[in-house]
Amino acid sequence: MLGLLVRMAIVGVFVILSSTAQATVKTKILFIGKDPDHPYGTHMYMHVSRVLGKCAEKAPGVEAVISNSWPTEVDVLEDVKTIVVYTNPGAGFLLDSPYRSDFEQLMESGVGLVTIHWATAIHQKNLERLGKDWMAYLGGFWVSNVGLSKGKSVLTQLMPDHPVCRGWEEYVIDDEYYLNATIGSAKPFLRITDPRNDGKEELVGWLYERPGGGRTFSTTLGHPYRNFQREPFRRMIVNAILWSAGEEIPEAGADVSLSEQDLAMPPKDE
Repeated sequence: MLGLLVRMAIVGVFVILSSTAQATVKTKILFIGKDPDHPYGTHMYMHVSRVLGKCAEKAPGVEAVISNSWPTEVDVLEDVKTIVVYTNPGAGFLLDSPYRSDFEQLMESGVGLVTIHWATAIHQKNLERLGKDWMAYLGGFWVSNVGLSKGKSVLTQLMPDHPVCRGWEEYVIDDEYYLNATIGSAKPFLRITDPRNDGKEELVGWLYERPGGGRTFSTTLGHPYRNFQREPFRRMIVNAILWSAGEEIPEAGADVSLSEQDLAMPPKDE
């Protein structure tokens, strides 16, 4: 009888420990930025990564990891559910690098991918060599620097019933626009009208569910930091990050409320 009670106690402890372990498993999201390469107030890669990371962690069970360039510690990549890239042209950054194989392994295992602004791009000189692979991961891209515009436009939702559109409505955005995006199998998601070209429609965001598994969201928006200070823009990006990680998005959209201090511009030397 005593032996039976001991065995039952051991089983009970095991169940409790297993349940606790499962409860503490987090959805890890890796944010990758880099040092500045544009004037202060634009392409603020690391600061934006930190801001988006704080927003993402408001979702239950989400852990944000921020990295300046590709992480060198192998354990950082363990159990990553999605990668958010806000850098210079992503094709070269990710595929012309010593960590290409790590990136490709993550993509092949179904890890999500989000590329913001210039990170959606491929340099024209790399099209023949890297274009096919880059298209396979993003479902579309922008060729840098073929076609630029800027100004105000209504940001139009092309899939308003999609979870990424929860909690925000179409509004007027003021940004730098990359023109003539090349779209493969991705689904067009966001559109503006070029304020410098008689209102020509331009695609500025797309969604892609990769055939081998994994979700990708790409937007060419995100040049000035002021847009990340706007709640609808942050919510759209964070919704997309959570979607790419396979997380459920609340009907009201992701909670992206932050303090004025969190959203303030960082010191120029940061």
